[in-house]
Amino acid sequence: MKTYRTGFLLALVGNILLAVVLVGLWLHFRKATPAPDMGLQTPNSTAQASTATPPASAETPLVPVQISAQRLQSIGVKTGNVERKLVEDEIRTTGTVAIDETKLAYVQVRYSGFIEKVFVDATYQYIRKGQPLFTIYSPDLVATEREYLVAKHNQEQMAQSTVPGVASSAASLLDAASERLKQWGVPQQEIARLESTSQVQQELEFDSPVSGYITERNALPSVAVQPDMRLFTVANLSSVWVQAQVFQNDLGRIKVGDPATLTVSTFPGRTFRGRVDFIYPQLDTDTRTAKVRVVFSNSDLQLKPGMFVNVALKVPMGRQLVIPASGVLQSGTRQIAFVQRSDGYLDPREVELGPRIGDDFIVLKGLKADEQIVTSANFLVDSESQLQAALGSFVPPPPGAGAASAMNAPQANAELTSQPNPPNKGSNVFRIKLTDANGSPISGAEVSVTFFMPAMPSMGMAAMRTPVTLSDKGNGIYEGTGALGSGGTWQTTILAKKNGQTIASKQLSVNATGGM
Repeated sequence: MKTYRTGFLLALVGNILLAVVLVGLWLHFRKATPAPDMGLQTPNSTAQASTATPPASAETPLVPVQISAQRLQSIGVKTGNVERKLVEDEIRTTGTVAIDETKLAYVQVRYSGFIEKVFVDATYQYIRKGQPLFTIYSPDLVATEREYLVAKHNQEQMAQSTVPGVASSAASLLDAASERLKQWGVPQQEIARLESTSQVQQELEFDSPVSGYITERNALPSVAVQPDMRLFTVANLSSVWVQAQVFQNDLGRIKVGDPATLTVSTFPGRTFRGRVDFIYPQLDTDTRTAKVRVVFSNSDLQLKPGMFVNVALKVPMGRQLVIPASGVLQSGTRQIAFVQRSDGYLDPREVELGPRIGDDFIVLKGLKADEQIVTSANFLVDSESQLQAALGSFVPPPPGAGAASAMNAPQANAELTSQPNPPNKGSNVFRIKLTDANGSPISGAEVSVTFFMPAMPSMGMAAMRTPVTLSDKGNGIYEGTGALGSGGTWQTTILAKKNGQTIASKQLSVNATGGM
């Protein structure tokens, strides 16, 4: 017992010492941690904060670019029209063929009785209007027919009576019996037979009131029937419903009366045409779809209830401004189209697009009708535009300056070599041999080489730019060291100036070895 008490006291003292140590450490680190910034900063702290926080990545700027007709043809540039036309969207989905409920008919009698004979004895048997279905014996109907005959006989006997009210009372009794037979649905020909023969018929033949297919049958021999009993259900399949499943994000584009088409694997190559009849107001919480009822004509009865079919709902969108989908360059968060200007330049234009309709995009903003846009090799044009923007060398020529620019074009020649050759990913030595039109070396110039690789958003790679300034080594040789950030093809621009004038400007592609 004494041993346990001693162990308990030692453990208690150890826990107290540990708690003291932890509290001391917490107070020490709390003093070492700077107080949170409440919005008051010194100029130096502001500068440090702005330096430490990198700016949000911006899209690479683009500028108009001019490419010769020969180069456009060599890289496969094609153009297309921006046009305004009637547009019709299409929502593709699936559905199931069902019976048109507006063309369903139920066969019932309005009196009680017993079925004697049945002439239609199978479901999905086709019947015509007026075709006999069964015979029925009804004590109430037989009694009413006898009352009718008695009333008819009394009316004939009392017709010549001179007593006031007798003739009219007999006539009203006959009318009441006749009206009861009509209300019970007794055919007019049966009433006419009753009048002509004056014989009560024990079994009454019941004929079909409509044409169609028997989908439900409860009429069996010797079965007792009541007025609320459904003996036959007859469906007219000359038109059918298709219950199409449409996702909730497409429901807003559909309205009653829109055209629709249907295809089914049973009849390849055939298209059935219908229209939207009803949009159900409830959504399936499991599939996030709603039923859209489409009506199709089915005069040849090829669409069977229960068939699984493919449905295309047509959504008319009116006259819209559209461009070919291949004319849009997805550049990061922007959508770019290159517009061909009258002065030969390809102008990058940021556009706002609507939904894609087949092979076209609807244009909401950024383009006008009848403009020409690049529809092929957009990526190469984009690379050239990014290169020009990165170099900052775009200066629009004044009108009519084409001949003057050709006369004042730089006459010097610049040849690029590297060590190693070809250059690789990482550090390289670049040399430029600068000569005039006669091949004589040019010294005392300012020479630079800029390597540019456009962004590749699909690969998650940003644009890279490596400028290299070369020093004069004499005898027209200029040399400098630069590091390439990746292997691959670099768009390279050589620029040489002397006395403030550009004497050489050359663009070429340089392939570097090494991985991305």
